[in-house]
Amino acid sequence: MKVLAINGSPRKQWNTATLLNKALEGAYSEGAETELINLYDLNFVGCTSCFACKLKNGVSYGHCAFKDELSPVLKSIEDVDALILGSPIYLGTVTGVIRSFLERLIFPYLVYDTNRTSLFPKKLPVGFIYTMGANEEFIKTLSIDKHIELNEMLLDRMFGLSESLIVTDTYQFDDYSKYVNSFDVEEKTKRRIEIFPIDCEKAHNMGMRFAKMV
Repeated sequence: MKVLAINGSPRKQWNTATLLNKALEGAYSEGAETELINLYDLNFVGCTSCFACKLKNGVSYGHCAFKDELSPVLKSIEDVDALILGSPIYLGTVTGVIRSFLERLIFPYLVYDTNRTSLFPKKLPVGFIYTMGANEEFIKTLSIDKHIELNEMLLDRMFGLSESLIVTDTYQFDDYSKYVNSFDVEEKTKRRIEIFPIDCEKAHNMGMRFAKMV
């Protein structure tokens, strides 16, 4: 049993990475083998619209034909038992690298039909952990909720099951005095101490649940 986490944040030891590692700790506690991949370590691009994955009788039908450092990661996903993605929200959406990753991951399995067919070979539970410096009020103001709903719909269709963990009002800097900002630093610090550990527990529980599903 293996649970794979994909970090779509450029920061390897901050909020998103911390939550992903907590999820993997939860999976490990249930006996799963775990691995974390940082997308910013890889040299890759998004979908190039070559349509080789849709070509009738094509050698790459149902698989991404483009070869780069993401290719072995995409191949390995067919062998894992659960997948947990993570990304901060930048300008109302996930980071560019995880968006590119999702294009390469999802599109080859998507069939142009009315039956919502997926070419992925099995059911795969997929979790998505979102982090953002904004508070809950901005989720609707910036239509972040619609973005998350779209991701859930695509992941559900391709893999059969998905769930999201949304972590808001995160602590962004070690020292807010060094950066131009209008945040209530005292409130941010209080939330970091009191609320973020609860979010970490939620991520841990996600990993445990996913491992138990296998």
